[in-house]
Amino acid sequence: MAPVLSAHPQFTATLVLLLSVLSLAAGGKLLVTCVDGSPWFAMREVLDVLRQKGHEIVVVAPEINIHIKSTKNLVMKMYPVPFTQEEMDGNLQAFLQDLSEEASFVERFLKVYQGIKRSYDLFVSSCAQLLFNKELLRYLEESKFDAILSDPALPCGPILAEHLSVPSVFFLRLIPCGLDFEATQCPSPPSYVPRGFTELADSMNFLQRMKNLIFDIPNYFLCDFILQAYGKLASEFLQRDVTLPDLLRKASIWLVRLDFVLEYPRPLMPNMIFIGGMNCAHKKLPQVIHSLFSILALVEFCLYKSGILYCG
Repeated sequence: MAPVLSAHPQFTATLVLLLSVLSLAAGGKLLVTCVDGSPWFAMREVLDVLRQKGHEIVVVAPEINIHIKSTKNLVMKMYPVPFTQEEMDGNLQAFLQDLSEEASFVERFLKVYQGIKRSYDLFVSSCAQLLFNKELLRYLEESKFDAILSDPALPCGPILAEHLSVPSVFFLRLIPCGLDFEATQCPSPPSYVPRGFTELADSMNFLQRMKNLIFDIPNYFLCDFILQAYGKLASEFLQRDVTLPDLLRKASIWLVRLDFVLEYPRPLMPNMIFIGGMNCAHKKLPQVIHSLFSILALVEFCLYKSGILYCG
């Protein structure tokens, strides 16, 4: 390492300067909007670390939720929503049951479409309650946040970021209908990128590519209500015509919870960072269990490369 640094004095000077600036950096003020369920568990670990490093965290969340609970380490701002806990739980159980049932592609598509539509109706109404909550919005405007961290799968965060004129950092696993590809302008050709329900890998013959192309067509219908509902809400709140892809394109950083070990390689933009290993980096397992997981991971990787398994 020493010969490398001595051979590049400009690099050494730049590195020392950056480290000096970072040592003087003060904690910032972060606004967080999140997706309930397992995404919240992943985001909460990140927020705990940020809090330990001196950042002030404010989380806005609906009063009716599954896992988002108050914690002493974070400032929680809860807002009312026009549905009950029973309605939300029942909708979730019905959607999970539809996903687990064996059926034809048409039947699965219709059930998924109906389940997503029911869920997004609740999500859009929840987002509207947040955006048009005058007291809470006034608090957010006066707080002068440095950035907003959100999961764009439910794009209330990007709408708030646009209203508050603050940089947005996206923390996500995926977005329905490939909106992340569209927003970041990453190539997503159906001859190479497998679509949902196809159970294909990234290596396909001609007939499989044709199948992949056909399975991609329903996405245009599936996403129509998502784009229209949130686009209409954003336009009404911001008082100008905007589209959801327009809002997503303004993200400063995309933190994507994927890893090429279990995903097919794909093009990335410079502001996209894969952090798929964050959910298991802190786990300390006994050596026997660790070895077992290593073997299972190797088997899964071999099945994936052989085209038997596709993890999307």
